[in-house]
Amino acid sequence: MATKEMEVTHALDLGGLSAEQLLRFYRTMVTSRRIDDREMSLKRQNKIYFQISGAGHEVIGVALAEHCRPAHDWFYFYYRDRAACLALGQTPLDHLLQAVGAEADPSSGGRQMPAHFGDARYNIVSTSSPTGTQFLQAVGSAEAGLRVGRSAELKERVSGFSDDEIVIVTTGDGATSEGEFWESLNTACNLALPVVYVVEDNGYAISVPVEVQTAGGSISKLVSGFPGLEIIECDGTDIVEMYRVAGKAVGYARNRKCPVLIHAHCTRPYSHSMSDDERMYRTDEEREAQNARCPLDRTRALILEAGIATGDELDTLEAECEAEVARAADEALEHPQPDPSTAMDHLFSEDVDPTGPDFDTEDSPQYADDRKLTMVDLLNACLRDEMERDPRIFVFGEDVADVSKEEALGQVKGKGGVFKVTHGLQGRFGSNRVYNSPLAEANIVGRAVGMSLRGLKPVVEIQFFDYIWPAMQQIRNELATMRYRSAGTFSSPAVIRVTYGGYLKGGAIYHSQTGETLFAHCPGIRVVMPATAEDANGLLRTAIRCEDPVLFLEHKHLYRQVYNKGRNPGPDYMIPFGKAKVVREGSDVTVVTCGALVKRSLDAAKVASDQHAIETEVIDLRTIQPFDMERIADSVKKTNKVVVVHEDSLSWGVGSEIAARIADELFEYLDGPVKRVASKDTWVAYAPVLEEVILPQVSDVTKAITELAAY
Repeated sequence: MATKEMEVTHALDLGGLSAEQLLRFYRTMVTSRRIDDREMSLKRQNKIYFQISGAGHEVIGVALAEHCRPAHDWFYFYYRDRAACLALGQTPLDHLLQAVGAEADPSSGGRQMPAHFGDARYNIVSTSSPTGTQFLQAVGSAEAGLRVGRSAELKERVSGFSDDEIVIVTTGDGATSEGEFWESLNTACNLALPVVYVVEDNGYAISVPVEVQTAGGSISKLVSGFPGLEIIECDGTDIVEMYRVAGKAVGYARNRKCPVLIHAHCTRPYSHSMSDDERMYRTDEEREAQNARCPLDRTRALILEAGIATGDELDTLEAECEAEVARAADEALEHPQPDPSTAMDHLFSEDVDPTGPDFDTEDSPQYADDRKLTMVDLLNACLRDEMERDPRIFVFGEDVADVSKEEALGQVKGKGGVFKVTHGLQGRFGSNRVYNSPLAEANIVGRAVGMSLRGLKPVVEIQFFDYIWPAMQQIRNELATMRYRSAGTFSSPAVIRVTYGGYLKGGAIYHSQTGETLFAHCPGIRVVMPATAEDANGLLRTAIRCEDPVLFLEHKHLYRQVYNKGRNPGPDYMIPFGKAKVVREGSDVTVVTCGALVKRSLDAAKVASDQHAIETEVIDLRTIQPFDMERIADSVKKTNKVVVVHEDSLSWGVGSEIAARIADELFEYLDGPVKRVASKDTWVAYAPVLEEVILPQVSDVTKAITELAAY
């Protein structure tokens, strides 16, 4: 371009923008749009398999990125943020590698759809498809910075934290209808976190206009009651205004450590995706009015009016962008897709194996004394020992702290959880590491995802299994997929402790649920179900020290039983996942069980022995993801008959999978059908007489054993 390209010849207010910045912004914006166009062409040629564009959002992306620091700040984007990612350092090739599903795709290694950005080089966290799940994770990442900043020990222990870091989280206007958006704002404001929310309001969520999505049609007005939230509304197609607003918002968050919400109005000149046709629901007049606000056209006109470049020079720049994208597309198409043998890679950590010998110290406990302690006692002891060992461990959830008002510590006994599992931990480790959350299960798990992604180890509590369902989105679609969908570049090895189960007399529908099968069915999550106090201690330690997400199920009925008490096995006692335990030797029938049914199966085995001379081998699985098929096989090869006993309902329960595996792999060793004993296919009722008939009892297990033995 000409020597005078950097001179502004008109008296325009460019808001502090230099000519160099404007040209660089425009180049990135044009490149972003051309990638969209190229992907659309490739999709029509069936060379890629999905397309969704960032068209109309380009100004927001480049202006925001200009004030941020890649690999310093953290970014939770959504699928319209192509320009922002390019401005932070990604290349057209990076994006097109994802579009073709190449193994070299830096975002996901061919695992995630195009425009689902992620790049560990720049702290762009892997983007998922469920709308709104990113908010709580962004808050968790900012919270990690807050809590690390309060601890000199953690600052030395964990890298990647800076006192002036911020977290950017972006969204379309539609996703602000999700409950997690509101939950995240509540916590961001409550903790005064340096999170910048960027609502890129193009007026539509697919075909639903913003006035139908949002009461009053304005999200910035709707959130105006949040205390400590700075709100800035702007024209997201005006580069000068957007640059000024982004600078103000980022500076506010970086310097004052308070949340900010930018409500940026933009356009969506292309349909929602190539699976959508906006002409079906938007009039020609509306679309023409939108096109008049095209951010590329407006930025080009500004550059021309300011005399920064001529029309011919901008034509040349645009042609260069077009050529660069074309070369990147050609190169991307030459890259191979992932080797089929890698389909199962990155489900779990490939560096730390909780099923291996490094996690097996079961045969060498270090008992300090002979006192028999309950499961509650030994869970508490494990948490205490692990928090002493590792300052990265944080415990939070509903009621888990001793007090919320710190000045009350020492004056009252303290709560420490509904069942006292976390009692005393706040007093010992402080309120920065043990604290209460809002009564919002998705909030707990979503924050844990963001915290663990940054190297901390949250051990969070969901008070009752019956109420875990608001967090199911975060567990299945986020926690379980983070490592896989990012090809191992990001991971969230959080531990979720949750009480479950019946046999309470009065627990009823909403305090008796199990449902472990639903979580064992989520690839990427370990599921643990201890039956004894010592097992609970050793398995929880493995859960905390491993690098995988763990759902740790603690049966309420087993918390304070006398029969499953144990001694404290010491601070390094671990039981590997996938290692079942033969709790009773036998020769005639095998019973495979877990949780509260271990004791009932043992009682049934005794009845079968005393009254029928049937010797039953009882196996406590201890974990169901993974479960110990090898131990089951050894027993079945010996007894040739097997009963699977579990607490959840019979149909579709974990017993179905175990029975199927036995039938598939051990058929030639079987001398009878694989029997199952489980709850009836209904909810657990309140009345004790109903509860008793619904849940499996000793008599049910005994009947199955004796009938199978006689087969």
